[in-house]
Amino acid sequence: MTHIKKAETVHPVLDIIKTRWSPRSFSGKPISKEDMNTMLEAASWSFSGRNEQPWRYMVAHKDTDTFNSFFDLLFPGNKPWNKNSAALILSLGKETYGDTEEINKSMLNDVGASNMLLTLQANSMDICSHIMEGFDKEKAKSLLNLDKHLVPVVMISLGYLDHADKLEEPFKTRETSRRSRKKLSEFVLTPIIS
Repeated sequence: MTHIKKAETVHPVLDIIKTRWSPRSFSGKPISKEDMNTMLEAASWSFSGRNEQPWRYMVAHKDTDTFNSFFDLLFPGNKPWNKNSAALILSLGKETYGDTEEINKSMLNDVGASNMLLTLQANSMDICSHIMEGFDKEKAKSLLNLDKHLVPVVMISLGYLDHADKLEEPFKTRETSRRSRKKLSEFVLTPIIS
C-alpha cells in the first residue's frame, strides 16, 4: 500500500484492525470478480440474530451503468473522492424475519457486523474501503425498485490505495491526519444497579 495509517493502540490489538482505516484516495485499478466474491463470502460469515443473515449487497464495478447510477446517489461531499474508486457496494438490510412481518430489531447491528467483515477481508487483500451514509436512500429505493422490507443502510467504496496528494482539500488533509479514538474510560461504563 502507498500510505498505511496504522493505529497507535494502548492495548495489543490485531494488526488487521490496526491497519483498517477509511481512505479516500483510490488508484482506479479494477477489483477482480474473484476478489469481490472473496470479500462478499467473508461478509456472509458474520453473526446474526436467529441466523437470519439480513444483509444484502448490490455491487457496482467502475465503468458500468450501475456504478454511474450508484455514484449519482452520493451526496456532493462524497463525489469528488469517489470518482476513482474501483467499486461501489450498496449495503442493504432486510427489516423482517423470513416471510413474516415481524421486525428484526437486530438487523442494523447484524448488517454492520457483516460490513465490518467485508472491510477486514478487503484490508487483508490490500483493498481499501470507505463506508458512507452520505447518499440518497429514498432515491436508491425508487431507482432500484426495492422490496418494501429492504432498506439501504450504507454505501461502501472499494479500491486500491493511491497517493494522498492526488486529493483536493479538505480530503487531502483528512487523508494524512493522525488517527485517533476515544479513551476506554470515555466509553466503557460502570453499571449502576439499584
